[in-house]
Amino acid sequence: MKPAPFTYRAASSSPEAIDALAKEAPPRILAGGQSLVPMLNLRLAPADALLDITRIAELRAVEETINSVRYGALTTHASFEDGLVPDASNGLMSHAAGNIAYRAVRTRGTIGGAIALADPAADWVTVCIALEAVLHLQSTSGKRQMQVEEFVLGPYFTAIAEGELISTIEVPKRSASERWGYHKVVVKTGEYAESMAVALLDRARGFARIVLGATDGAPIVMKKSAGALLAAADEAALKTAIACDLEAGEHEFGAAKRMLHTTAVLRAAKDAMAS
Repeated sequence: MKPAPFTYRAASSSPEAIDALAKEAPPRILAGGQSLVPMLNLRLAPADALLDITRIAELRAVEETINSVRYGALTTHASFEDGLVPDASNGLMSHAAGNIAYRAVRTRGTIGGAIALADPAADWVTVCIALEAVLHLQSTSGKRQMQVEEFVLGPYFTAIAEGELISTIEVPKRSASERWGYHKVVVKTGEYAESMAVALLDRARGFARIVLGATDGAPIVMKKSAGALLAAADEAALKTAIACDLEAGEHEFGAAKRMLHTTAVLRAAKDAMAS
């Protein structure tokens, strides 16, 4: 398959890109293209116009402050995997990046593109929600910030406004005492996840957070499970908490999916406790 005809424009700066997005019929944004291009070829994501933002240097910039790291939206998965950018996550982001698809995809795929697409099986969506990351967005109306947790509303559905562009993803620096666990269930390496969980545990701060991804909707913040993790509950009690979290939302899981999600959360939690 080949894509339907479309017009193509490359922006060289954020103001130029924002101006193009403010038009009456805004173009689709081309960042890494690792998801969009196959969808165009299969005609699953029709587009009359594409706006290529890959030449915008400021969207690749990374800024480290005392409390956080701001990653430009065009920072590639490989940059995290290879340690080419500062790490705000005690190694979690590097580990997750190295488990995304294949190396060829990781060299071009971008963190901003992954979050903007909001594929429920995308690693960055789940990881960034776990890390309490904040998006910085720009448009002709100005700038605003939004938690990734609030930005992702469902599968391929976000709270981005018409004409907005994700400029940076800001990740708060995690404490040195925080430990993490990450577990992804895939049929074979490189394929989309059937389930994915990230667990954070910092007993020194009395903090725990667990996020479950690759569901039939937006990632789930597992509050009861996090409480059980922080309380050092045994496996039976943790399973009970996981079951409560899975039943609490609007999701309806079959027996097989429930087992996969329970397993992913249990293994991520155990890794966080053991690290």
